[in-house]
Amino acid sequence: MGARKKWVQIGIFAIVLIIGVFTIITNLSASDSKKYPQVGDKATNFSLVGLDGKTHELSEYKGKPVLINFWGTFCPPCKEEMPALQKQYDKWNKEGVIFLEVNVDKNKVTVQGFMDQYNLNMPVLLDAKEVVRKQYGVMDYPTTFFIGADGKVAVKKIGQMTEAFVDETLSKLAVKS
Repeated sequence: MGARKKWVQIGIFAIVLIIGVFTIITNLSASDSKKYPQVGDKATNFSLVGLDGKTHELSEYKGKPVLINFWGTFCPPCKEEMPALQKQYDKWNKEGVIFLEVNVDKNKVTVQGFMDQYNLNMPVLLDAKEVVRKQYGVMDYPTTFFIGADGKVAVKKIGQMTEAFVDETLSKLAVKS
């Protein structure tokens, strides 16, 4: 009876091992471009609640250029680029460009305090569970996606942006729309 039990355990272990190896190989061989939106791909739709308490869905802004900026209050480069983003928001919001500041902090009060402290009024969407961050494959902060009026990712920028970069990129997107 003992020998039979040992063979059953070995068989179960072998099956689990094969499934594990298959899963690892499948995940490693999957191309990032298939998993996450890249330049030229249609932007993945999402829905998040904002600091304003309203639900915002990317598809609501169809036909308009959209800037999606992933950031956190814990991120020094994110904090440094916020005044530049606010200036560009003030300029481009009047032109119909949509800004969606996707925050990944866990605490809504911290985010609201940050916005108040720096006199920022851009729309902030809360992604505390990091669902959209994962959907977009964001690993570094800040990361910004510039979406054209056609709904496709035109530019993906990882890292801090200058005001001139944001303005130049949005100028190109606004011309196309």
